[in-house]
This record gives sequence, C-alpha cells and structure tokens, in this order.
Amino acid sequence: MACLCVELIQVTVFNCRGLFLEKVFWGANSTFRIMTLEKFFNPKSVAVIGATENPQNITSAIIKNLIETGFKGRLVPVNPKYKEVFGFMCYSSLLDIKEQIDLTVIAIPSNLVPEALSQQATCGIKNSIIVSGGFGELGDKGMALEEKIKSICRKEGIRVIGPNCIGVLDNYSNFSTSFLPWTRVKRPIKGYLSILSQSGSYAISVIDMLAQEGIGISKIVNYGNRADVGESELIEYLTDDKSTHVIGIYMESVDDGRRFINAASHCSRSKPMIVLKVGKGDSGIDAARSHTGAIAGKYEIYKAAFKKSGIVEVSGFEEFTDACKVLLMQKPVRGNKILIITNGGGVGVAVSDMCGVNGLDVARTPSSVKEALSKRFSKYYILNNPIDLTGSAVDEDYDVAMKSVLVDNDFFDAAIVIPLMPPQTMTERVVEIISQRAIESGKPVVICTIGGEYTRKIKVMFEENGIPVFPSPERCVKAMCVLVERGKFIQNRGILS
Repeated sequence: MACLCVELIQVTVFNCRGLFLEKVFWGANSTFRIMTLEKFFNPKSVAVIGATENPQNITSAIIKNLIETGFKGRLVPVNPKYKEVFGFMCYSSLLDIKEQIDLTVIAIPSNLVPEALSQQATCGIKNSIIVSGGFGELGDKGMALEEKIKSICRKEGIRVIGPNCIGVLDNYSNFSTSFLPWTRVKRPIKGYLSILSQSGSYAISVIDMLAQEGIGISKIVNYGNRADVGESELIEYLTDDKSTHVIGIYMESVDDGRRFINAASHCSRSKPMIVLKVGKGDSGIDAARSHTGAIAGKYEIYKAAFKKSGIVEVSGFEEFTDACKVLLMQKPVRGNKILIITNGGGVGVAVSDMCGVNGLDVARTPSSVKEALSKRFSKYYILNNPIDLTGSAVDEDYDVAMKSVLVDNDFFDAAIVIPLMPPQTMTERVVEIISQRAIESGKPVVICTIGGEYTRKIKVMFEENGIPVFPSPERCVKAMCVLVERGKFIQNRGILS
C-alpha cells in the first residue's frame, strides 16, 4: 500500500446557526479529522430521526431503552408527523433544532437517509448511527445507495456507524441504540469486556448470554455494513479505553487489512483479543455477503493475520463466551504443564484426554510431591496426574492437594480443579478453600463441575471469588487453552504480564 502524503489545511466549522463546532483538517483528496469516537459512546445530545411512540417502530424501543437505562444526555425526537414523542418536543427536521446536536440516530426508510445526512451536514453534526437497512446487503441497487451516503459523509466529514446495524451500548454512559426491549434481552452489568460485531443478532445473543453468566460489559458495537467506522478504528479507540480490559470480535470480513493488523498488534500487547471468524467456506462467504454486504475473502489469510497480531481465534458461540470469561477472570499461563485435581476419576480422565488432544501437557506429579501426599492421604487416592481424591474426598483434601502441588511447588503452571458436589462429604466450604489456594499459588485455576441446581449455586460462589467455572471437560480445557495461547504470545513478545 502506497504511503499517502497530503498537505493539510485547517478550517473552522460552524453549524447552520453560525455556532462554532470544531476545527477540521482538509487534505487534497479527502477530509481528515482530528477527533476520537467518543461522541458515539458518550453523546451529550442525541437526535433520533424517525422518532415515534408506535411500538411497531424500532425508534420507539430505542427511546424507551434510553429513558429506562438512565441516559443523562438530551433526547431530541425528529419526525414531521408529531409535535411530541414520549414527552419530548418533536422537531420536523434537524434544521429546526436550535441547540447543537452531538449525534444522530437514523431509523427511516433507506431512500430517505441521504437527505437526512445532508441536513445533518448543514447543521454541522459530525456523528451518525444509521440503524436503517436496505443498503449493500440487498445487492447492486442497495450498494449504489450505500455509496451515495458514503460520498456525502466523506465530503462533509460525517463519521458513521452502520448502516444496517443496532449500533452501540456503553454501559458507563448508559447510552444505547439497541431497539430490542430490555424485558426480552437482559441488560448486562458494568464490567470490562467490549464486543465488536458485524452481526446485530450475534451481538444481542452475546449480551443476553453474558448477562446470564454475570459477566460485565463495558461497550458493544454492532457496525453492520461498515460504511465508515469499522473494527480497525474501534480497536484503536478501545486500546486506550480504561473500562475495556478484553476485546471480543465477531468478524465476517475486515475493513482494512494492514490497519487491522497494526491496530490489533498494538492492542494485543496490553489487552487480550478474541475473534470468532465466520464466512470461512463458500456457503459462509455467500451468507456474509447477503447479511452485511461483506466480502469475506480467503480464511487462510485471516488466520495468519490473527496469529501475527496476537489474537486468540475461537470456534463457535460457546468458545467465544468462555474465552471472554476466562481472560477476564484469570491471568495467562506461563507454561504448558497442567495439574488436574478431582474427586471423580471418570471426569478427570475425560479432562486429561481433552488436554492431550489440545496440546496441553498433563505431566506426571513429581515423585517428591507424591511421597509427601501419600503421608496425608488414604492409600486409595491416586496421586498421579490427574490426582483423584475419589468419591470419599472431603473439602480439606482439596486444601492439602492444592497447597502441596500448586502452592508449595512450581512444577505445574496452572490447574483444572474438578470438585463434583453430589457426595455428602463435599460442602460449600470447598469454594473458599480452592479460591484461597488459587490466590496463594499465583497461577491460573479454572473449575470444571457438572451437575444441577446445587452445582449451579456452587458455580456462582466460585465466580464471585474470581474463579471461572465451566460445565464440561471440553469447555473447561478449551478455556485453559486460551490462557496458554495468550501466555505464549506475551512471552514471545517479551511483554510483562
């Protein structure tokens, strides 16, 4: 890619009422703006174009959600059909609004969007989320319309998320453009995970799932057809976002390959990144094109880019959510030797098998450690790795095993602990014991425990202590693999964790 060098000229911009907006920089071939994406996440005033109280219209849900979530900015409905919407004065057009607007949310028929953007340009409004569909995802006619809005935005210096998208959720500013009611999609708690997604349905599914798991969200962005703002620029923004510690991406295609690799490589040095790439085969590529107009490209190129950038790639919805959870709750693994402690031999074998299949080293317990344990445990306990405490195990057995093998010995790098709860000898105190020994060891620990209502109660208790729990050997081991892969990247790059 050739280096683009242009002379920049500073221009002062005023809105349609003569009010100062900002300084922008004009180049020979395109407009360059010195700005952040902050107004997409924390706008002080939002104009909803197409606003109505009609429950069949998505703007109704957008406005109601903003009211219910406690958005502190000013809401300005725009629709020539109404004088008032949800108690707010409704304007016939953007040109009638006297106050400065930070952001527009456009949800009107696609053929009307260019005119709305032209009005926006006249008023000097520089950010827009276009929820409306009917663009590149519909083929040539829609693509021509999408090119028209791109042209307007390039000429006028308007930044756009969308079209054909849900937009954003910022859990800290309480700003959201979601048009799905919170009564049907549980709003997640505040946290440190940010999600970027080309797919709106995937973003909403992730929100719902993570909320059920109790995993906190910082930001979610669904950018749909990606006429302007895409994952590369959003990664650059989130790299410096203090409320984002982990980034997860659902990807059909990439906006700018070189910029993406540079942004991701920089971000990965300080924040783990996870990607679920879809559109790998011919049928998936065709589906992506009809979904968001994306041209997915050769999967092998993406795979190489992810590896180069330090991004952890996962397969499927469960792996995606599990990877987000484990990276939020545990630090990367420095090596590859995994200890397994269980009171159920069969599950221990299954976990051991899965570790082998996925390249994790279930190394044998050192003889010196086995000898020390044999003095404390019943002769029926199996002290090779996996350490099988059998169905006779009590809470204190986990205490002895973890202290001897994980805390007082550096042979193992991480542990998968399997406290099956049905035996009456096991109590809730095991949660405190395992959690405390995990902290003392300074090594990553994940829990695999399988069962019903009582086991789910134990799961919540573990995760309140910062220890992630997974309901099957497969998911538990895959989560551990994510920590190992992240650890390899950190060590290969010489990054201090």
